[in-house]
Amino acid sequence: MPGTVFEQVRRVEGVTLPAEEYGAELHEHLSRLEGVVWKLERAQHFHEPGVPSWVAMVDGDWDRAVALIGEMRFEDDLPPRAELRRLRVVETPLTPYLRWEAALLTARTRAGERARALDARAVRHLEDAAPLPELVVVGPDLMYEVLYDEIGAHTGARRITDSRLIEPCAQAIAAQYEEAEEMTGFYDREVAPLLPPTGTRT
Repeated sequence: MPGTVFEQVRRVEGVTLPAEEYGAELHEHLSRLEGVVWKLERAQHFHEPGVPSWVAMVDGDWDRAVALIGEMRFEDDLPPRAELRRLRVVETPLTPYLRWEAALLTARTRAGERARALDARAVRHLEDAAPLPELVVVGPDLMYEVLYDEIGAHTGARRITDSRLIEPCAQAIAAQYEEAEEMTGFYDREVAPLLPPTGTRT
């Protein structure tokens, strides 16, 4: 069962990498890969103080947050020869972070990424033990479980090389991706009509 597959991710052997080392290693792989790279995002809030647009959103300046997204060069961090397919699980009502990220992912989709949104109700049956992990599937023998702390700050990743687990994870993500909605359509329907979020900084 896919649920059992995702539960195994947290138990399988892996090498934990700090954030900087993980970023460099992933970039190296993405620079020469072909085919499809899968990314699964489940958490409803991440802490991204290094992204000026995120900071503007947290401070309640939605117009500036959107304007800064428009200035970002997503082509620079997309794989040059592979297709990045991101499955973004969304809870409703949307958190301010999810509203901001939907705007960000819509812009990334227009730059070449293939992001889709999936209602969290579609994965409830896969989450008996815990929420789905945050995953990046690079290939049949390489996957990362991306790690975050209690406030959603990125702390690194676990490198997993067990192909007996990676392939079923990729298949499970792909199956959910087929049921998900294109991010641009999701944004236009669910996010664009809303009043701007009021910010989340305390």
